[in-house]
Amino acid sequence: MSGDDTASLIYLVVLLVAIASWVFLQNRLSLGKVVQHLAIWVFLFVGVIAVYGLWGDIRQTVRPQQMVIEDQRQVVVPQSPDGHYYLTLKVNGQPLQAMVDTGASDLVLSMEDAARIGIDTDRLRFLGRASTANGEVRTARVTLDSVALGATVDDGVSAVVNQGDQYRTLLGMSYLRRWSGFEIRDRQLILTR
Repeated sequence: MSGDDTASLIYLVVLLVAIASWVFLQNRLSLGKVVQHLAIWVFLFVGVIAVYGLWGDIRQTVRPQQMVIEDQRQVVVPQSPDGHYYLTLKVNGQPLQAMVDTGASDLVLSMEDAARIGIDTDRLRFLGRASTANGEVRTARVTLDSVALGATVDDGVSAVVNQGDQYRTLLGMSYLRRWSGFEIRDRQLILTR
């Protein structure tokens, strides 16, 4: 702890003692009520901290997740709050979240996701070009060993790695065409094999 941190801590402790002493002297006749109110405020404060710390887990539990319906060979994906549809795939054995993008021609990997699934991005040759909303970007064609969505596994899937700034993998038409149909109904994307 640095000298500035120690001084700040001493200041806060002295301030807390002064405020607590004032509250005690002002309310010494009804001390039980003061302790009761203090306990309520402490519980509220701890509750807010707990909800804030666990918000990610709570949100994952409350938010609908993608479902795989094996007997009908369907995958049902709820619309996310931002209006998009996100699928969790296993690409080359690694979990990968991709955003469904019917405007993308290919399955388009970001540089980070490509590296995460085992592609050596330093050895890629970015010979292709693609037009995006942010302008033209360079791409490198790759072949993925496997792409699994639920029980459906496709081997030898063609994809491209985007050399530009892209924060998420896009699941484009080249992959969606592998399914016999897809539709959007009741704020859900339904893929059928």
